[in-house]
Amino acid sequence: MFELADAGSLGFDADRLARIAPFLAQAYVDSGRLPNAQLLVARDGQPVHYTRLGTMGDDERELRDDALFRIASMTKPVTSVAFMQLVEQCQVALEEPVTRVFPELADLKVYAGGGGSIPFAPGAPAHPMRFVDLLTHMSGLTYGLQNRNNIDAVYREHNFDFARDHLDSDGFVDKLSKLPLEFAPGQGWNYSVSTDVLGIAVERISGMRLGEYFEKHIFDPLGMTDTRFGVAEGQAERLVDAYSYRPGQAPKMINAGATSKLNKPGTFDSGGGGLVGTTADYHRFATMLLNGGELDGARILSPKTVRLMRTNHLPDNADLTEMSSSLFSEANNAGTGFGLGFAMVIDPAKTLMPSSLGEFYWGGAYSTAFFVDPVERITMVFMTQVYPSSTYPVRRQLKTLIYSALTETYA
Repeated sequence: MFELADAGSLGFDADRLARIAPFLAQAYVDSGRLPNAQLLVARDGQPVHYTRLGTMGDDERELRDDALFRIASMTKPVTSVAFMQLVEQCQVALEEPVTRVFPELADLKVYAGGGGSIPFAPGAPAHPMRFVDLLTHMSGLTYGLQNRNNIDAVYREHNFDFARDHLDSDGFVDKLSKLPLEFAPGQGWNYSVSTDVLGIAVERISGMRLGEYFEKHIFDPLGMTDTRFGVAEGQAERLVDAYSYRPGQAPKMINAGATSKLNKPGTFDSGGGGLVGTTADYHRFATMLLNGGELDGARILSPKTVRLMRTNHLPDNADLTEMSSSLFSEANNAGTGFGLGFAMVIDPAKTLMPSSLGEFYWGGAYSTAFFVDPVERITMVFMTQVYPSSTYPVRRQLKTLIYSALTETYA
């Protein structure tokens, strides 16, 4: 599927790159820990390594090159790019209060105790929630999947995490407006439905449903022909089965591709986690980011906007160990900051992994992942389908294998 460039000419040791496929096979796929694995590594946008292992799911069909994966939170960078397009057009500003678009959120309160379905909220936060707070996950919102406190429990009651088939955009915001914030905006970091709200902002500002906006302004220009909310008609056979981790046992299949609800239209386009796509498509998206917002003549964002997005926006250049109140993957938060839609490396030594200052990345709940290294000009896209992403240290292991194969650096 991918025409590979000569690894040596792009500063990689081909023999060391060849370690990756046997490692994934032995450690994960052949052992049954992962049903499949698809990995693409590129430098300067040119693929230098491709691995495809495993099956489409319980029917044991060989994994297709064009398999469709639930990319979950790898949707978030796409939504963030869409919002920043609107910022570039001065249709909205990062520092503006979200009430400019969401009058329903004018009376938000901060959680102060209590349990059950009525957490206690005594008063308004010191300053209103801003759009930048949504982009950075410093909004005070949360996820039901966090499963840490009473607010998370109420989010689960409303099923915000899986709103595709039971809410529309206005219903999502209306229900959210009646719940307290975990903390005042800007006062902490918590992985949350913030990007879902951001996606609804894109809808309200543009007048388009989020999937339609993505298609017109991101996917079509970039040639991302297979990425969308849900699966295109007649393409169900390309959607892999999804699995859930079980300690000491093989993962349990929880959503068959052939019969998934994703094969039918939903009522809500989740900007925080709803996209389905391919490795090839996300490689094009990552390459656009590597190039500072452009790919094959299609300008999606300006280089300065991408630079702003991949800059740490946590106060006083803090890392997530200082600011985060949640766990969201198997990744180590030390030395990791957060920008406008991505995490990034702000102190390579603290990560205890080979990395570059300014490298940015994210992943999805089904253990998918990508990273962009603007120093070494390396990109990686990894696809599989086991929930949750905290199950295995595969992201760290892949980074180690990739950087250990690098022979020529640009730094």
